[in-house]
Amino acid sequence: MLPWLITPADFPPVEQALDAPAGLLAAGGGLTADWLLAAYRRGIFPWFSLGQPVLWWSPNPRMVLFPEQLHVPQSLMRTVRKEKFEIRLNTAFVEVMRACAAPRGGETGTWISEEMITAYTALHEQGMAHSIEAWLDGNLVGGLYGVALGKVFFGESMFARVSDASKVAFVKGVRQLQHLGVVMIDCQMNTQHLARFGAIEISREDFLCRLEAGINQIAPVWRFDEVSVA
Repeated sequence: MLPWLITPADFPPVEQALDAPAGLLAAGGGLTADWLLAAYRRGIFPWFSLGQPVLWWSPNPRMVLFPEQLHVPQSLMRTVRKEKFEIRLNTAFVEVMRACAAPRGGETGTWISEEMITAYTALHEQGMAHSIEAWLDGNLVGGLYGVALGKVFFGESMFARVSDASKVAFVKGVRQLQHLGVVMIDCQMNTQHLARFGAIEISREDFLCRLEAGINQIAPVWRFDEVSVA
């Protein structure tokens, strides 16, 4: 039976996550900054649809990207070098989340609810959630957001309104995270899109070891410098 959570202390060991659906660990609890922090520190994240209780996941294997292993396809590298987009950090966090929440590709729903936007915005106001944004002619055209603990970044979602906008924000963002000393980017689930950029699967055990080491390091001061993408 799936554990039902009452307090953040009730998270079960992640080894108890189900094989089907893969990685589902628990249900219930709340969606607040305190719940999110307790979850991320344990290698757990929320993912659920409207009308469902909060569902908590810890998949095995886990998709991650080590910043130094970023791979940039040549065609995208040419776009990056054109400097078409202005990349900014944390200037439109809520707008990025709302853009990520917007239905896409014929979809009618979203897993990024108003409750979730409120919770992650609270983390952002505490300096623990960040947005990396692509701007064009003064308009927000792409970006991504996630949570940062110590020297680990947990990527959540991205969007693009202009071709390659989110990809350029991602590439420049990863290089900036590498520059800041971030040791691991959690990508959660395996996708071909992320694999194209060098993300790989590692075991949950390996992930948890790296997570513990990374979040216990002193967090960098988040800023955006001009760093080389090549």
